[in-house]
Amino acid sequence: MQFNSLSEFFAMGGYGFYVWLSYGACAVILLGIFISSKRTHGKILEDVKSQIAREARIKKAKEQGL
Repeated sequence: MQFNSLSEFFAMGGYGFYVWLSYGACAVILLGIFISSKRTHGKILEDVKSQIAREARIKKAKEQGL
């Protein structure tokens, strides 16, 4: 489908509102998933670091005979 002007492109033959709304909703959802994944990834890394530190403290305490 060809458009004669930029305004016709954005109007999408009268369906522009629905088309651009769906693109916007999809973009917002994908951005939310990305942000959620980054936060979860950071939390998992912190949990792993604290677990490693805890295991090191336990190992040190056993070596000292406590």
